Amino acid sequence: MKHIIKNAGLAIVMAIGASACTESWVDTKPNGSPTTAFFWKSDEDLNKAVAAMYAPMGYENTWGRNLFWMQNASDDIVTGRVRAESDNIKNFNITGREGSIANCWNDVYWMLNKANQVIQGIPTATGVSDAVKNRALGEAYFIRGFSHFWLAYSWGHKDLGVPFDGPENVEFGKRIPPQLPSVTDNYAQIISDLQKAADLLPLFQTYGAGDQGRAHKAAALGYMVKVYAYWAQYDASKWALIPDLADKIKNEGARALITGKGTPAANYQAVFTIDNNWTSEYIWSVNSGVQGGSIFPGVSLENKGWGIFNGWGYFQPTEELYDEYEAKDPRREVTILKFGDKFTYFGKERSYFSTNSLSGFQIRKYMEPYSYGSNENAGSNMMINQSGDGPSTRLNLPLMRYAEILLFKAEALIKQNKNAEAAAPLNEIRARVGLAPIAVPTLADLKHERRVELACEWTDRLADLKRWGDYDKINMPLHGRIHDNKTDPASPYKVQVIWPARSFDPAKHMAWPMNPDEISRSNGAYKQTPGW
Repeated sequence: MKHIIKNAGLAIVMAIGASACTESWVDTKPNGSPTTAFFWKSDEDLNKAVAAMYAPMGYENTWGRNLFWMQNASDDIVTGRVRAESDNIKNFNITGREGSIANCWNDVYWMLNKANQVIQGIPTATGVSDAVKNRALGEAYFIRGFSHFWLAYSWGHKDLGVPFDGPENVEFGKRIPPQLPSVTDNYAQIISDLQKAADLLPLFQTYGAGDQGRAHKAAALGYMVKVYAYWAQYDASKWALIPDLADKIKNEGARALITGKGTPAANYQAVFTIDNNWTSEYIWSVNSGVQGGSIFPGVSLENKGWGIFNGWGYFQPTEELYDEYEAKDPRREVTILKFGDKFTYFGKERSYFSTNSLSGFQIRKYMEPYSYGSNENAGSNMMINQSGDGPSTRLNLPLMRYAEILLFKAEALIKQNKNAEAAAPLNEIRARVGLAPIAVPTLADLKHERRVELACEWTDRLADLKRWGDYDKINMPLHGRIHDNKTDPASPYKVQVIWPARSFDPAKHMAWPMNPDEISRSNGAYKQTPGW
């Protein structure tokens, strides 16, 4: 399903028709729309072409929901409701033809292709100012690098990368995009694109309200940090490149943690509020509104929303995640709802219970939009889409925030045996939530802090476990709280296994399988992910 996307930062509402579902990502020709034809004759024409690149950000198949099914295979989250395809993904029992995987591939490549069209078309543009050309080119390089990264780390393997092509290659448009030899070759291309983007893009703080949501320099630098961290599992020298980039994001990009809200809990809660969509912690998000954007807040809300709003009831935290928090860590209650916890829902205080939750928990981070209103009528609340079939909200879905940059800096320093230096970025995060500093943090400290700071976010706990080699965490059985009465917030519970032990095999499961139909259509040009 495609949703109408409201890109608040570009002030453009774009309807992407159902035909987009069947567009081949290997099609590099213009496709009948002014936004993809190479005859841009004004700043407005080029801005429309750029806007089209952002459209897939809020699709259900991408950062609305489906890309999270692969992250759901970690130890932090369980599916929640029975959904056979998603259960099979979590259990690594798949072929690659599953719509929740194959459609992600298609739509993210569609996004990459839109960026290629802008990169190819900009030299032909007439009547367009140099400033608009340069920014548009920077945005296109960012979107190409960003979408390529998600494809590479999800489907790319050290012994076989994912397909890529671009208009800088002489055979572009005349061939099937070649499959690169290794995911590290993909990472090298992504770094090249992100560096070009960083060189061309303005700083976020120079954007007016009408341009918030466009790619910006700190976002390009931020994804360079993440690409280097993922690349470092194959080439440890990449860790040395991260600290300087992190400092540039802080000093030039003016990125910083949100603090000063009165209490440690309020500091952390402020990150996940509509008022702070664009504050200093923002690096990159899915821009969302009542007319479209990421539906993830509604997807992770109680199924049918206690009879008030149509939540979907997916993606529920595990006992293992709950137990990871230190006893006085306020991030636990901001992140997770458990039976009996108080929360405000459409203007009324409630005590949490769930007839749906497999684990007895719910993600709380994204619930602020549902707190407003004077009665239990979703239609009166302009913070959310009134349709439960497309439950987007005015809360942007964070994909990268400054806290993750600090954690990558700390990890990079620890990996270089500079543990004492890693204390500063790690403890900056702990101080924000009122926790005691760690004088000389270890890799175990870093893993803990990354898990609890970024829990239930789109930072990919499964990818972390894979790059750290912590396969035992993936394989362990997962637990939840089974309450005697699922309609009683005070009901007693027993901790029980809710997901049996799995069989993650690093010889096979380090990357997801490509759709076999994609391989067939390539006439032998593509090979399946090693092990599959």
